[in-house]
Amino acid sequence: MLPGRQYTPEELLRLLWYRRWIVLVFAIFSTLGAVAVSMQIKNVYRSETLILLTPQRVPETYVKTTMTMRIEDRLRSIQEEILSRTRLEKVIGDFNLYPELRATKPMEEVVAIMKDNIAVDTVRDDAFKVSFTSGSPRTAMIVADRLAAEFIDENARSREGFAKDTDKFLESQLEDARRSLEEHENKLKLFRERYSGELPQQLDSNLQVIRGKQADIQALNESIDRDRDRRLALEKQIADAMNGGVETPAAEAKTQTTVDLLDKAKSELRTMELRLKPEHPDVIAKRRAVANLEKQVQDEAAAGLAAPPAASPAVRTSSLDMVRQARARQYQQEMTKIDQQIAQKQTDVERLKGMVTEYQRRVDSVPGHESELTSLMRDYDTLQKVYASLLGKKEDSKISANLEKQQVGEQFKILDPARLPERPFSPNRIRISVIGLGIGLALGLALAGFLEYRDTTLRTEDEVVKMLVLPVVAAIPVMSSIGERRRHRRNLVLTGLASFIVVAGGLVGMLWRMGLVPGLR
Repeated sequence: MLPGRQYTPEELLRLLWYRRWIVLVFAIFSTLGAVAVSMQIKNVYRSETLILLTPQRVPETYVKTTMTMRIEDRLRSIQEEILSRTRLEKVIGDFNLYPELRATKPMEEVVAIMKDNIAVDTVRDDAFKVSFTSGSPRTAMIVADRLAAEFIDENARSREGFAKDTDKFLESQLEDARRSLEEHENKLKLFRERYSGELPQQLDSNLQVIRGKQADIQALNESIDRDRDRRLALEKQIADAMNGGVETPAAEAKTQTTVDLLDKAKSELRTMELRLKPEHPDVIAKRRAVANLEKQVQDEAAAGLAAPPAASPAVRTSSLDMVRQARARQYQQEMTKIDQQIAQKQTDVERLKGMVTEYQRRVDSVPGHESELTSLMRDYDTLQKVYASLLGKKEDSKISANLEKQQVGEQFKILDPARLPERPFSPNRIRISVIGLGIGLALGLALAGFLEYRDTTLRTEDEVVKMLVLPVVAAIPVMSSIGERRRHRRNLVLTGLASFIVVAGGLVGMLWRMGLVPGLR
């Protein structure tokens, strides 16, 4: 290439036309070579099947499935299982795949090659394709069908196994929760037995018992005070009865006093029965007092307290003494009974005070046990909620396991079964030929450029002036005879025809090999 030479678009087109045979020859031979190479490559066929994920036939509002994995995650898990070496070796043995490779290579490499020929592609959220590539169209179809069946069976097994594992896990967790709940119930039982009567929920009943016992103590003290007043009255009556000079009117007054006391005792008994229970100690004591007074009145009436009018003064005096002594004895007996009643009531008061002290101790112990019981109840409530939750989940898991066992849950269904491929999937001979053509053109252009770089010919007057710095006197054009021009045209036509025949023959052979020209078979 001459220094300073500039190439315009017109100059480049002229150079390309000048070197056209170089580019054309490289393009033709490169294309033919690519066609020849593509013809040597064996046909590879692909068969694929479309699998659809069908939803469960029972509404999810009634039965919820335990399988919550997305289809991509499930496919990944199932694919790892199906494309394992054990599964693929079984498929290779069942269909006698790759006999030549198995004769020369270890099984690991054969399995790896088969794994490369398997493709699993997700079409949409609820469908995916399983395809297999093989040199035999029938082998590609039957293996793709086998793989689709493997996917469907493995999905059913994995779902059923997952549901069973979930059910078994929940059953073990439920058993642990039940055991913990029973242990906590035993702790609560021992706590209640140990602190019976001192529990917080028994506080109101204990306070009510204390108030009731205090009322009983007050009633007994009031009864004791009345008994003591009665005893003082009896002591005064005994003193009056033992004094001399008591006349018959006094005796009558005494008799009238006993009757009055009887009426008063009956009135007090009726009043006490209105506000106290029949088994109350005061009611029982008052009944005994009324009975004693009634007996006393009957004894006085039977003894004949009034003396006969015709009796002598001595006899009347002796009778009065006997009456006074008898009355004194009766008063003394009544005092003895009153003393016994007072002693019994005092014993009851002490007993009730002891009970009040015991119940007050229980009330005072409530705050100390309340925090411990609260902690136990809080843990018990938590365990009970956990147990109830696990029990509900266990029942749902059991129903879900039955759902998968009866195969009414989500399942894989073949939507488009594998078919016998009619055309090879690979190689793409047209693409290979186009690539060969491109490579030939590139090599031809590169060679033409290299030749132009090595060319130092002066082609124009300007180049002569610039390079030789000499004036141009005249330019003589290239002149050829008529025979030379005819031979040139004939060579051009023959060369083009030969190129066309070679290229057309190569293309026809390639199309025949690809099966696109069935009439030539």
